[in-house]
Amino acid sequence: MAIKSEHTFSKLIVRIAIAGVMLSLAVMILSLAIIKGFKTEIQDKVRGFIGDVQIYRYDLNGSFEKSPFVPNDTTLNYLKTNDQIKAYSPFATKPAIISANNEVEGINFKGIDATYDWQFINKHLVSGKIIDFKDARPQILISSYTAQRLRLKVGDKFLMHFVQNPPKRRKFTLVGTYNIGIENIDKSFVIGDINVVRSVNNWDANQMGGIEVSVKDFAHLDSAADAIYNNLEMKLKSRSVKESTPEIFNWLSLLDVNTKVLLVLMMIVGVINMITALLIMILERTNMIGLLKAVGASNFSVMKIFLYNALYLVGIGLVLGNLLGLGLAALQHYTHVFKLEQSNYYLDYVPVQVHAVDVLLLNIATLVVCFSVLIVPAMLVGSISPLKAIRFK
Repeated sequence: MAIKSEHTFSKLIVRIAIAGVMLSLAVMILSLAIIKGFKTEIQDKVRGFIGDVQIYRYDLNGSFEKSPFVPNDTTLNYLKTNDQIKAYSPFATKPAIISANNEVEGINFKGIDATYDWQFINKHLVSGKIIDFKDARPQILISSYTAQRLRLKVGDKFLMHFVQNPPKRRKFTLVGTYNIGIENIDKSFVIGDINVVRSVNNWDANQMGGIEVSVKDFAHLDSAADAIYNNLEMKLKSRSVKESTPEIFNWLSLLDVNTKVLLVLMMIVGVINMITALLIMILERTNMIGLLKAVGASNFSVMKIFLYNALYLVGIGLVLGNLLGLGLAALQHYTHVFKLEQSNYYLDYVPVQVHAVDVLLLNIATLVVCFSVLIVPAMLVGSISPLKAIRFK
């Protein structure tokens, strides 16, 4: 049974302690949910556009335009039969200049074919539609950023000059615009048919600049990337998305450190509040402790009373903390009420991703840590003399 105090000061301290546990747990839940949501969204954006693993021809070419190759049957059979691989498709890139409405813009043309997985682009499509490869007219997708700079809208036609000697130009119809939210991608790339690159470069019908590979489980990307590299033919090499964009993934890894620091600080806040509340409850009930000891109660039994009471308060704080943390997470998930500057964070809202296991572990950790730490102040009961405690006012 919980100890109920009639003292206003004690009630205030108890309420502050409960509020401390509640806020600490809520902040920890939100911190994990935001960091995981943020990392997942950024990872999905990067890997959705360039793939999890890219396969190239082994050469010293460091430009966006890769040397052509035709994968042999061994490589293709490995990609088809590997259980870790979700999908793969050929691509080719080539630098070009778009000329439209008396404006010019340098870009990298990314050519893909009908095997390309449009799920990611469809998610970020702003207007129009995806490319129809059955249409004989060259179609193209560009970012809304590039479309705005060139004053283009869906249905417009424009010329693209491919950089080579001599330069070649092709006429395209804009069928759709997208917004990935990552500046380097939105500013640099447009998406079209790989056959355009083949035509401009005079490649054979089955040549390609690279192969984009998507893995089934991104958590096992490193092992999957190593396996792909080890099973390629001698003329090919591969690189994972982490190796292609180290600046983004190094930045995301730093967020884990910040999260750990925040979790520790919030845990300390909750524990300090509970220790303070327990010490005040012990001091206010010194007379009761003396009476209990005088009638034969052991130190351990008296200590248990205060520990149970403290855990009861922790339990209230945990319940309220879960309601507050999960409630705010749900609010943000469904309304996106808290916004971000997309140019700085690659997202225009704060993403949240709540995992039941994370919430359960945070609750258990908070309860265990509070209980372990509260044992020390509860042991003060043993140092209280029954005679002095009864006289204590």
